[in-house]
Amino acid sequence: MRFVISREALIKPLQLVAGVVERRQTLPVLSNILLVAEGDQLSMTGTDLEVELVGRVTLDEPAEAGSVTVPARKLMDICKSLPDDARIELALNGQKMVIKAGRSRFSLSTLPASDFPNVEDGPQALELSMAQQQLRRLIDKTGFSMAQQDVRYYLNGMLLEIGDGGVRSVSTDGHRLATCRVDAEVATDGLSQIIVPRKGILELARLLQHGEEPVRLVIGANHIRAHVGDFIFTSKLVDGKFPDYQRVIPKNGDKEILGDRQELRQVFSRIAILSNEKYRGVRLSLTNGYLQVMANNPEQEEAEETVAVDYQGDTLEIGFNVNYLLDVLSILNSDVVRITVSDSNSSALLQGYDEEDSLYVVMPMRM
Repeated sequence: MRFVISREALIKPLQLVAGVVERRQTLPVLSNILLVAEGDQLSMTGTDLEVELVGRVTLDEPAEAGSVTVPARKLMDICKSLPDDARIELALNGQKMVIKAGRSRFSLSTLPASDFPNVEDGPQALELSMAQQQLRRLIDKTGFSMAQQDVRYYLNGMLLEIGDGGVRSVSTDGHRLATCRVDAEVATDGLSQIIVPRKGILELARLLQHGEEPVRLVIGANHIRAHVGDFIFTSKLVDGKFPDYQRVIPKNGDKEILGDRQELRQVFSRIAILSNEKYRGVRLSLTNGYLQVMANNPEQEEAEETVAVDYQGDTLEIGFNVNYLLDVLSILNSDVVRITVSDSNSSALLQGYDEEDSLYVVMPMRM
């Protein structure tokens, strides 16, 4: 096996594929990426048994065909350290992969390609195509509220609901919920729901550029596969039932606050400085035309600020984790944010004033 490639052509796909590989592995081969050279094509595959990414690159000249696995991190570090205009020759010499560029020479250990696992395919159930920026929007708008290492394993990922002429993403960590919907041509009767694990969502987001080229999604009983340009991404699905998100969205909020998103964001950021470092609670006090934001901490330090808002109604006090409010205000694009609540024990519904496709629910805190 031998091929020659420019550093410029190799570095980006190599970084994406190596990004899937976990640093600490029980199986040595999972620290490696699979290289397969054939004709003028080089394919690189990385996997951690949950997600798999295959990247393809066109070589400048036909290769001596072959396949082998090499340490992902070391190969990437070598390529990153070489000059931008370097031409890299990789050749298999016995059990070693010899890498030459200019006067540099490296020799890496290898493991046979036959040891490399592949994410098993199941029967495919559904296929759809959508713009990359649409899928990116779904992930960007809701990914921040996915749970991390929750015992309720089905929350450690994102629900994709496909049907009714569109795709909806939903994520929740039990304290807040985010959902966004985009239109897409979907050839399916009824609604299909799948849960993509957290790592799968994060790796897929890295792949998606804001290009015009569509992404083709193939969904099976236990996996999702995305074809994006020269890459094929596969992730196992979470086998579990996602909570009924519709029941979480408050329907009867009768108190509506309209405020300047950036101004509220700045106020919350300032008041958060003196909130309890562990619980991050702030108290909101609503009166006609004004919102007062207050926080204190175990050191008896206090902060308060009043901001003008569009609100007409009864006086109300309610507490929230300020980080959750700031996350939503950071992700919205509208200049004006709408916050709807019903009483001091009910969840708040947040939306951009002119963003109908996404909404956010934040549960209150006892203060």
